[in-house]
Amino acid sequence: MVSRFLVAVLMFVLMAAVLTVAKESRATIVYDDVATGISPVRDEAGQLWITTADLKRATRFELKPQGACRDVLCFPIPKGRAAEFQSRGGGHEWFNLTAFAGLVRQPVVHDAALDTWYFGLRADERETLSSLQAPDFTLPDMQGKLHSLSDFRGKKVLLITWASW
Repeated sequence: MVSRFLVAVLMFVLMAAVLTVAKESRATIVYDDVATGISPVRDEAGQLWITTADLKRATRFELKPQGACRDVLCFPIPKGRAAEFQSRGGGHEWFNLTAFAGLVRQPVVHDAALDTWYFGLRADERETLSSLQAPDFTLPDMQGKLHSLSDFRGKKVLLITWASW
């Protein structure tokens, strides 16, 4: 009776281990608007793990003692969270690119059907508004009379724009 129980527990542990093993496959990563085919990759619960060699090839970032660096730009990996970003297994050193994107506030879109990951601009690359006030400009109306945005200060304004391109 005890041996059957031990066998059942062992089977359960083995099945759980098999289910938690990440699937290794291939993916396309679009980073800085450049598409790179990567193999192998690991997709663990929506987290994209790539080898450190592919990290440099796909993103031009590489791991250094200072953190994830590209040229003179370095993002330190938080010491208490190192396991969230790096791991070893299957003969590779892995880097969690989606965790890194979260660290640098970079939007990520994943198309599971095409195994494609798109990484947008990092927070340091996006322009920020210096103020929430629109710059003043002057445009003619349909009759040719000039109007400036500052003429409507304190009033609600609806701007409608159109471009042919």
